[in-house]
Amino acid sequence: MDNAIPLASPRSRRHFLASSALAFAALGIGCARKSQAAAPAKSAKVTLVDFTNDGKRLGTVQVDRVVRTEAQWRKRLSPLSYEVTRHAATERAFTGSLLDEHRKGVFRCICCDTALYDSAAKFESGTGWPSFWQPIAAQNVVESDDTTFGMTRTAISCARCDAHLGHVFDDGPKPTGLRYCMNSAALKFATA
Repeated sequence: MDNAIPLASPRSRRHFLASSALAFAALGIGCARKSQAAAPAKSAKVTLVDFTNDGKRLGTVQVDRVVRTEAQWRKRLSPLSYEVTRHAATERAFTGSLLDEHRKGVFRCICCDTALYDSAAKFESGTGWPSFWQPIAAQNVVESDDTTFGMTRTAISCARCDAHLGHVFDDGPKPTGLRYCMNSAALKFATA
């Protein structure tokens, strides 16, 4: 037994475990503070371009950013619209209520009413989602990288309320060559 490794006493094991837990907790707090500090603070205001329902540009406006709790969003939106806009879900192809909408008007954010797409930019893509070759104003949408499903795509969200709208692809028609593939559940249509 001379070569045996001495076992730690129950007291020293408890001390080791307790001090290790505190050390890991401190590391976790430090990481959380660092990541929070690294994230840029969003302004309480956002600059958008305002439009009438017939697509007439009214000018640039500065408006309050729309921020709500998850419970408030859940109460205001249908279950599908909530999942799409707040958790970046995607509605099933060919099921959206706005897929076949062809009247003159403006497609607005279902969460905050921001003008997003003019009906004049809508086209039939055959993909099963409302598709547009450009947003009504670049300031009204935000692009970000989406690396889900093992690929890199460009996600589109509302500049005022951060609602997920869909994605943009480079297989659209002229003049832009882009296809803004949007979820009907993220939009509402306002007729001219």
